[in-house]
Amino acid sequence: MGGFRDKLTRFMYGRYGVDQLNRFLMGVVMAFLVISLFVRHRAFYWITLLGLMVSYFRMFSKNIRSRSRENSRYLQATAGLRRGIARMKSRSRDKSHCYFKCPSCRQTVRVPRGKGRISITCPKCGREFIKKT
Repeated sequence: MGGFRDKLTRFMYGRYGVDQLNRFLMGVVMAFLVISLFVRHRAFYWITLLGLMVSYFRMFSKNIRSRSRENSRYLQATAGLRRGIARMKSRSRDKSHCYFKCPSCRQTVRVPRGKGRISITCPKCGREFIKKT
């Protein structure tokens, strides 16, 4: 088995490999593959095939600079979305605090959970509002 791994490593030497854009493309391809199991339409087949071809082309490409630029543009375009998802994950794991938005300036305020009705003062604008935790 080690021989195959060595051959694969030698083959991939100097090639781009897998990055975040490729992972996203493969996820889209898998979603279209699952959809095509239920919806018998040629468009899903061709989209899946095209997605696989683009993904493998990027993976085996020796033009590392261009692939890296593509991935960089993808990361810039999705930065806000990825940051929002990370924030939601972090808040869902935080079981000891509640998060509220100030009604006037929309600043997020974190307060301890389980204190009943409390008066919250916004650190940004100073407005006071009452919420139940």
